[in-house]
Amino acid sequence: MLGAVYKEIGEPGKDEISKKRQKEVPFEKMPIERLAGSVVYARDKGEVYLALVHDIFGHWTLSKGHLEEGEDEEKGVARVIKDEIGVTVKVGKKLGSNEYVASQPEKGKLRKQVVYYLAEAPFEDLVLKKTGGLDDAKWFKLADILDLNFYNDILPIVTKSINMLLQKDEKKGAKK
Repeated sequence: MLGAVYKEIGEPGKDEISKKRQKEVPFEKMPIERLAGSVVYARDKGEVYLALVHDIFGHWTLSKGHLEEGEDEEKGVARVIKDEIGVTVKVGKKLGSNEYVASQPEKGKLRKQVVYYLAEAPFEDLVLKKTGGLDDAKWFKLADILDLNFYNDILPIVTKSINMLLQKDEKKGAKK
């Protein structure tokens, strides 16, 4: 019966042009955004703390932001951390990098390439610059980060930084 009605009046919406999704762009042709971030640490009363930011998706992650065109990575890291969580850092060793694809309504899919450094800060209050993607910033003792919800691509960078910090402490202890 319904088939006969469609044949008579035509299938509703058949000739309408739907709003198409943005054209799928191959990975290698996606625009690239360069970012810099850091494992920010501080020492206070014999404890080592990491400064982490919390995103609206429920993950604790590392502070990061966009590098300006031609900006030196280390200077960019210091600027980004000051802007995002309000602390001045002394940038140390490069920890590594990662890359992920993000979708932005106005730009579509793009590749975000992030370089990470270890950076030391004074143990002072963090002041999160409110953005659409972050909702908290806190200091955590090293022992307290084990049960936090991290992104998988961040874990190797955090692990490497903790190992570096612990080795640094062991060397200091050996010199005493």
